[in-house]
Amino acid sequence: MKAEYINPFLESAKIVIEQVAQVRPSTGTLGVKDVKFVENYIWIQIGLNGQLNGDIVLGLSEEVAIKMVSAMMGGFAISEMDEMGKSAISELGNMISGNASTMLFNQGVRVDITPPKVLHSAQSAGFETKKALTIPLIMDGIGELDIQVLIAS
Repeated sequence: MKAEYINPFLESAKIVIEQVAQVRPSTGTLGVKDVKFVENYIWIQIGLNGQLNGDIVLGLSEEVAIKMVSAMMGGFAISEMDEMGKSAISELGNMISGNASTMLFNQGVRVDITPPKVLHSAQSAGFETKKALTIPLIMDGIGELDIQVLIAS
């Protein structure tokens, strides 16, 4: 697992969040931790196939997801993660992964990405606990988005 694989996702997430939520995220500390899927979280799973195989998982608490969707909708406050909210979070994952795959391509890494899957419960994730490179993005007034990279090769 190489730390440079997380950088395109980190850079892409910062760019996309600034564009759609009008907030410039700051970067937390890179680390390795056990990925544990907990309740009251929204998970965006993006599969990687090609020169890299594995998953990128973006995790945010339901409270942060609601604030993010509200920011994406120009400040229109939502109170729960309904289908519209899940669609907005899925699109956020799509934009981040699309930009990141372009960055990887420009670095000579050929990879295909799967459409993002939005998982609203730990059980539906179906993942076993495993180690991942992780880095939080801290968004003023919104909260944290964890970027977790689980790469097999």
